[in-house]
Amino acid sequence: MAAAVSAAEKGAKVTILERNEKAGKKIYITGKGRCNFTNAAPIDDFYANIVTNPKFMYSAFAHFDNNDLIKFIEDSGVRTKVERGGRLFPESDRASDITKAFTNRLHELGVEIKLNTRVLGLIEENGAVVGVKACEEGHISSQREYRADAVILACGGKSYPTTGSDGNIIPVLKNLGLKENECYPALVPLETEEDYIKEMQGLSLKNVELRIFSEKKKKPIYDEFGEMLFTHFGISGPIVLSASSKIAKTLIKEEQLKAEIDLKPHLEEEKLRNRLIRIVEENPNKSFAHFFDDLLPSKMIPVMLELSGIDTSKKLNSVTKQEREEVLNLLRHFPLTITGTRGFKEAIITGGGLSVKEVDPKTMQVKKFPGLYACGEMLDVDALTGGFNLQSAFSMGALAGYSAALSQTSRY
Repeated sequence: MAAAVSAAEKGAKVTILERNEKAGKKIYITGKGRCNFTNAAPIDDFYANIVTNPKFMYSAFAHFDNNDLIKFIEDSGVRTKVERGGRLFPESDRASDITKAFTNRLHELGVEIKLNTRVLGLIEENGAVVGVKACEEGHISSQREYRADAVILACGGKSYPTTGSDGNIIPVLKNLGLKENECYPALVPLETEEDYIKEMQGLSLKNVELRIFSEKKKKPIYDEFGEMLFTHFGISGPIVLSASSKIAKTLIKEEQLKAEIDLKPHLEEEKLRNRLIRIVEENPNKSFAHFFDDLLPSKMIPVMLELSGIDTSKKLNSVTKQEREEVLNLLRHFPLTITGTRGFKEAIITGGGLSVKEVDPKTMQVKKFPGLYACGEMLDVDALTGGFNLQSAFSMGALAGYSAALSQTSRY
């Protein structure tokens, strides 16, 4: 939609071939239905939040940045608000308002949107792309050709396939000889090996530190503070989703990764040690079963008691210094093993995709094929949560539309 608006504003006649029954279907589920459409951070901060190929985004952000997007949304009559971490949402908390901002502008510009239309392949003549082959969704016999001076692909990745982005364009790109980096789920919950993780299902932890390790590196490959959640399959929550994008390629190679949670990251080692001593001194005749009562959420206590290996009936004044140190170590290094991700059905975005080496970052044109442009999640560019992925998609789309329209007007 961003590409279509941009191209139409430059005077191009534009048709959108939309696979779904409505345009912008994936927008409706972003930000838990509220649509965190961008971030208020300075544009330099965007690059720090892009995990893969941030430099590729220089021209796209220079052409259409977060301030441009905010202005576009507000000029359409949608009031916006800034929340924690600079995240921007429509004031109404309705993702549909963002979709309407684009569709209303498309109608104003006379852009035709053909719904329930599936692209099957590209039409190539003399080394250039001159159109696409498409059919009504579910009716291959209705196949027809759509000829055009320029074709912009904005087909999404493989995450949330029910929204239409299931990777169906990948074979088409491969048939053109374009390099496609293996796709993988990103910003996705993680599965763990230990049964005791599942016992804490539903427990949310705030202000903890998650560290993940690779066998080949001494330092953690991921280390972040924040909020996380235990589930029936493993772990989720903000710092876990971010971790999934950072560790995805390593997890594919190593199959499982060791991790640990610092449950008291803001307490210095000696202060935490003294607190454990104080618990013993203030409750000498209580059993060890009550040691964690004021330290941890109740749902976590049975797990910690079991992992400590200390007899729960033991009086606190009988707990040895070595046992206290073992407890301290558990609080600092609560162990877990990551075995995989929840897959594309639960992934917010897709990692991998069309190699950015195949695309000119200054125009979004596919280098080998004049007339063909590609943008958005289908490219090997992905970012952390906070509105950075949607802004990247909108920026790439705007640049692709502008470049496609400009190339045609300069041709005649």
